[in-house]
Amino acid sequence: MSASVGVIADADAVLQSAAAVYHRDARALAVIDELRTRLHEPLRLAIAGMVKAGKSTLLNAMLGEQIAPTDTGECTRVVTWYRYSATPTVTMHPHKGAPRRMPIRREHGRLVLSLDGLTADEVDWIDVGWPLEGLKSVILIDTPGIGSLSGDTSARTERFLTPETSPSAADAVVYLMRHVHGADVHFLEAFRDTAAGAAQSVCAVSVLSRADEIGSGRIDSLLSAGKVARRYENDGDLASLVLRVIPVAGLLAEGARTLRESEYIALRELAGLQRTDRERLLVSADRFVRPSETTTLSTDVREDLLTRFGIFGIRLATALIRGGARSSSALSEQMVQQSGLIELQEFVAAQFHTRAATLKARGVLLRLQQLLRDRPRDGLDEVHAGIERIEAGAHTLRELSLLAVARSNGLPISATDAEDAQRIVGADGTAVHLRLGLPEDAAGDLVGATVTKKIEHWRRTVQSPLTDRAAVGVCRVVLRSLDEIASEVGVGRSLRPAPDVMLAGGPGDGLGHHAAQQGEKHEGGLRGKKKRKRFAALPQRHPLG
Repeated sequence: MSASVGVIADADAVLQSAAAVYHRDARALAVIDELRTRLHEPLRLAIAGMVKAGKSTLLNAMLGEQIAPTDTGECTRVVTWYRYSATPTVTMHPHKGAPRRMPIRREHGRLVLSLDGLTADEVDWIDVGWPLEGLKSVILIDTPGIGSLSGDTSARTERFLTPETSPSAADAVVYLMRHVHGADVHFLEAFRDTAAGAAQSVCAVSVLSRADEIGSGRIDSLLSAGKVARRYENDGDLASLVLRVIPVAGLLAEGARTLRESEYIALRELAGLQRTDRERLLVSADRFVRPSETTTLSTDVREDLLTRFGIFGIRLATALIRGGARSSSALSEQMVQQSGLIELQEFVAAQFHTRAATLKARGVLLRLQQLLRDRPRDGLDEVHAGIERIEAGAHTLRELSLLAVARSNGLPISATDAEDAQRIVGADGTAVHLRLGLPEDAAGDLVGATVTKKIEHWRRTVQSPLTDRAAVGVCRVVLRSLDEIASEVGVGRSLRPAPDVMLAGGPGDGLGHHAAQQGEKHEGGLRGKKKRKRFAALPQRHPLG
């Protein structure tokens, strides 16, 4: 049984044990049924950010279809779920009354959502089912903008993603920002301290949205945006809250994923203009939509192109067509590649989808723990013990924690070991060859020899009297990852470390305890001895593995 299947099965068994104890409590059973559903459904990935950050546009780009409203209507002020369904469905869930099935209506290719006469304050959430392959592995959740002039609008997102008295409803977050704002940091800190972010783990990736605007729409705008993103990644406030900052031109990505043949023909005409005429027409958005005899395209057609792609997208598209994009599909593919969307999708797949089982189980068990506290009963010892066993094995959360610490403060080990440690715990992805720094087609003998060599190196390091306590904490996490790799590839007897090598964070420690430690670190900052105590302070109770 794979680790992913195992943690889901273990969590399911704990839920069944809890249901047996609460068999006469209808309210508790309803919660347990909801948790079981969450456990077996796809990863919940929320899209969040400040107002006008481009959340719905990015969501449409990720889906490859225009089904998320991007205007300023009432629907954009309501939390909206997008999940897989064999046939399109839209269901509105009011705060009062039964859910309402809504009609499916599209205008100019976009899905139109209506609140059926209700205000956003009267609606809890909207559930959109859509037959898209991408939704089979993830539930995308569009949230209202943070920092809205309407306090109620911001509060909806905060109640959903960062509730004060219960775990977050999302497993991970894609957070959009145009620059680092205090409200961004505040939200990400709050999310880290909820269910998905417990145990010092970081389950958020930041998107530097509308990246084409950073370079004023120049062809090289995304290069400039990339430099800004790298600077933000090292920002003291942000570095420990997100795993990466990725620049994405959302409007370009959405337009490219939904490119129409008629739009390709129009862009091809623009690409065929004489250079001076084309440059004069594309000098600005205002100039582009003015009446002109330079092109046969009407002002209406040009306005539509500007709405769909922005001036940066039009400039890029004409350049790509001149460079050899001979069809709409070729142009679409190249524009998507340039937009930054692929990098974001690959990151989400490598860091969140591969850890989906643990992230889902963690959220489910924290909500179950809340139920146990709120409605205590005799006979829950087996349930508590099951939760502790799963938490003890939730190593993937410690990997995410180590990556966050490495980015925000550095690791208290040599530069070479620090680079190797981050790779082993999954900085480049969780596939075995990526963790070991090997080519994808590496032979089994090479894989086995590499993992054995690395285990021996890190075991020597952790047992050395010259290794201080802060570094030992790092070594334990790395060794646990290597042990799991060894088990996966069938090396020896999984090469377990010596008995005196202990793993912090086992049963009884509680992953929430580590989250509190990280919160204290954030409040005061890690300087001098505090930085070195980060790992040394972790309790040492349970043997590695």
